[in-house]
Amino acid sequence: MLYLRDVWVNWFEGEENGYNVCEFHEWRKDDFIELLDQVPIVKIESSLFHYIENELSDLPDSLLDEVHQKAYVRKNNQRVQLDHCFIITDEMKTMVIDTMGYRIPIRKSRLIPRQEQLVYEMAEQMETVSYTFTPDIKEKEHHILSPEPVMMRGLTRKERQLKQLLFMLLDQLHTTQNVAEVRYWYTEWMPEEYMKIQSMEFEEAWAALYAEIKDGWSNQHYAICERLVKGQPYFEKIWELENGTHVN
Repeated sequence: MLYLRDVWVNWFEGEENGYNVCEFHEWRKDDFIELLDQVPIVKIESSLFHYIENELSDLPDSLLDEVHQKAYVRKNNQRVQLDHCFIITDEMKTMVIDTMGYRIPIRKSRLIPRQEQLVYEMAEQMETVSYTFTPDIKEKEHHILSPEPVMMRGLTRKERQLKQLLFMLLDQLHTTQNVAEVRYWYTEWMPEEYMKIQSMEFEEAWAALYAEIKDGWSNQHYAICERLVKGQPYFEKIWELENGTHVN
């Protein structure tokens, strides 16, 4: 088994969608970057890579056995073993995984470019290991709180975070079942449709608003998100973290 040493990681915890595990160019100064002393590399098939990258499901027993306690982190000048921490690659992508003692990929990180290139070079000398795993027979169900990757494609980290905040706000709006409120926000988005919107029932108006908002990201998305968070402390906090500003 081959190992990568002095591995810089930026853990994203509990992420089931790979688009939320940020690439190196999106790492931030206030992210907690950890240095791992030694991490084993496993070359796997693309189907398993995609499964691990985009799910929080059980990992193959044989994979867990293979990497068991082979990774180390240095703490207080001591090398501490990690139960199941490893690098996966299919020679097209790489990712660092830590199960934190569980059977699922709790923490995920990308690599810095220099180390990612090293993994690809080392992978050329390795055999692809075929692990048996049982993916969901059903296609993964995306929903408003776990958007499809296509909805996040091409967006920056900040835009993805704000778009997910906007979806959370729309989901909360749906729970109110307040027809006047949803008509108001849909009119804010499409004022030229005011008369038509006033005759819509709740579900029709909400679905139409969601359909308009779900694609892309623009100044209009930003503006309606900013207005929706006002007066809601939990959502305002997320907004402030992404913008570094208070909601006016």
